[in-house]
Amino acid sequence: MNKPVTPPNSLEAYWMPFTANRQFKAEPRIFTGADGMYYRTADGRQVLDGIAGLWCCAAGHNRPKIVEAIRQQAGELDYSPAFQMGHYKAFELANRLVSLMPGSLDHVFFTNSGSESVETALKMAIAYHRVRGEGQRVRLIGREKGYHGVNFGGMSVGGMVANRKMFGTLVTGVDHLRHTHGVEGNRFARGEPEHGADLADDLQRLCDLHDPSTIAAVIVEPVAGSAGVIIPPKGYLKRLREICDRHGILLIFDEVITGFGRLGTPFAVDYFGVEPDLVTTAKALTNGVIPMGAVFAQSKIYEAFMQGPPNAIEFMHGYTYSANPMACAAALGALDTYEEEGLLTRASEIGGYWADAVHSLRDCKSVIDVRNLGLIGAVELEGIPGEPTKRAFSAFLKAYDQGLLIRTTGDTIAMSPPLIIEKSHIDFMVDTLRSILNSLD
Repeated sequence: MNKPVTPPNSLEAYWMPFTANRQFKAEPRIFTGADGMYYRTADGRQVLDGIAGLWCCAAGHNRPKIVEAIRQQAGELDYSPAFQMGHYKAFELANRLVSLMPGSLDHVFFTNSGSESVETALKMAIAYHRVRGEGQRVRLIGREKGYHGVNFGGMSVGGMVANRKMFGTLVTGVDHLRHTHGVEGNRFARGEPEHGADLADDLQRLCDLHDPSTIAAVIVEPVAGSAGVIIPPKGYLKRLREICDRHGILLIFDEVITGFGRLGTPFAVDYFGVEPDLVTTAKALTNGVIPMGAVFAQSKIYEAFMQGPPNAIEFMHGYTYSANPMACAAALGALDTYEEEGLLTRASEIGGYWADAVHSLRDCKSVIDVRNLGLIGAVELEGIPGEPTKRAFSAFLKAYDQGLLIRTTGDTIAMSPPLIIEKSHIDFMVDTLRSILNSLD
């Protein structure tokens, strides 16, 4: 028996991700268009995009080169098999990408999201040790408050309790470094905080506990985004690199958020001067227009797999949509836009103004910390006893009503605007937030 026809704009059938579905469907917030720094709503208002979509629309919206690249590709080659076949734009894109990376990060494996990039990097790390004769290296180390997507591997190395608690025991053989949030003396730090680099020594503690010869890889976000913009203390990432080198452990940077100019350099690899063995990316790779991710691998990792019979598949992993032609076209259009407009370094030019503006909120009602790096900012609020997240979510709703899109995680307001932002946009964001924060209960 056929079901009754549902009205096309009914909200009920769609189970929305990471959303309070009942609250949203009672008071829906619908976008109908976007251009530059702004979204358009169903009721005809403009909303300034203070979070670059979801950290992904680095060049803003409706960018001509990306739109045209997709249009042309759709009429030329809409899909190509990802296994045992290729197309030119996949190779062109890979070459363009590795030219942005320092050192020996000379190979790219394409995925479709940040979550898939993380799963790929974790499998790559374990398999790398196996093909080198160290198959006992299967343990993975993540970090408390880390976010590495929502697939089982990413959840397992991730350290956000709300994302983990519903889903059983997850992947076994995983341990976690302590996080660096809330270290004494770091509140209201501008940029990298001074204290807490010694927390990297937690990795040595885990090596002593498990035996380093059993550890395949350590994965961290250079800047933890989804946990509330947690900036690494000065020297922290370099110490992790040193400990990994000492014990033959691979270091993975999850740059799904920090990649493609967010910190004022092409990648956090450049900003912090630390070269990991693997780098995961997604989001701004295509300016958020078409799902795509990528994993950068050092040459030593790629070459370790290129053994055995030449007709044998070296790495039994991949996706139907790896290097999808439409996604490759969008990514190439995004890279052209970033290059022509200098967006990969734009945050370094306007970052000082951004930092001053964000930190001007420190004296607002209920604010207990302000953090920033590049074009990322966070305002942490004192939680309401017994009602966690309520105060920040109230700020989110009020901001939307006043024409500003922000993101909240726990009781922290996170901001990551498109890299095309101007000082007038920053002024609007901060003035709007100041008024909202001082009006909250």
